[in-house]
Amino acid sequence: MQPAAWSSARGAPHERVIHALSEAVRGRHVRTWVTAVLAVTVIGTAGYVVLFRWPLEDAVYMTVITLTTVGFREVHELTAFPERLWTMILAVSGVGIIFGSIGIVAETIISEAASGRREAKRMRETVEGMGDHYIVCGYGRVGSTVIRELVHTGQRFVVIDINAPSLDRAAADGHLVVMGDATDDATLRAAGIERARGLITTIDSDANNVYVTLSARAINPHLFIVARASAPGAEAKLRQAGANRIVSPYTMAGRRIAELAIRPRVADFIDAALSHGNLSFSLEEVEVVAESPLLGVTVGSLRADGVVTLAILQPDGAYEANPPEGRALRAGENLITSGSTEVLEALRARA
Repeated sequence: MQPAAWSSARGAPHERVIHALSEAVRGRHVRTWVTAVLAVTVIGTAGYVVLFRWPLEDAVYMTVITLTTVGFREVHELTAFPERLWTMILAVSGVGIIFGSIGIVAETIISEAASGRREAKRMRETVEGMGDHYIVCGYGRVGSTVIRELVHTGQRFVVIDINAPSLDRAAADGHLVVMGDATDDATLRAAGIERARGLITTIDSDANNVYVTLSARAINPHLFIVARASAPGAEAKLRQAGANRIVSPYTMAGRRIAELAIRPRVADFIDAALSHGNLSFSLEEVEVVAESPLLGVTVGSLRADGVVTLAILQPDGAYEANPPEGRALRAGENLITSGSTEVLEALRARA
């Protein structure tokens, strides 16, 4: 599934067609202008050579200085009326070419400005209509990796970044973007934080991540926030600021290296199960909400449908590993399950 992104930054199909047509029209105008300049130059030169028997180099020079209206002295004395008439025609043609050049440049500038305003307006309207989406702050190496995973799982999201190059890359990748400082409440509101499902802040500054978390938590107390921490002391500050989960890339990399050294096949298996499309099965988390069709369903009945319940996360945070088949599901619990991709998708829809 494609992310909710401008419908990609490339726009919806009809808008892409309109953009392509406008580009084609501008290109045709430029080609027409170049053809007209060359044609007038050739015709003017040919007129001096054929009609008045001027040398070719003199004819070319006279044609150019006349078309460009530079006002240099004539190559030959224009005594006869036909020579003067021909020169006047070329002078008028030169003025037309100059004004045509100005018109093409102005049209291009105005068209680009109008196109930018239309894109900004459409983006703003798209964000205003979004809900239950994720907000990703920062489109660096970590943020872009997070986005790829969100795309694979079909999640809707908005990218916030203050750096124009990062936003350009995000837009080129087809993502919905909001330019601004993520620590600013106005920027977060522009990204629809009141209606968002979660926020992921991956800025490479721990202080900024703390500010983002504080601001986001103040605006939306129910938001699920995942924050990046670089320094060891930043984790406690992020937790106090209201982050639900804190990730240190360096700590995770160290654990990953250790797991690959100690249990390489287990690590590879989990990676394959969490990847997208590598295996015929996957791991998934499913929440049992109030009034869910899963309330009262037993672990055994789920197994009969092809869903293996590895563990149940209870509301108090305790894990119940390998629950018995007679165990009934209760509201507020989260299932850690395994099964085929199709079965797990059906389970999510059912939940």
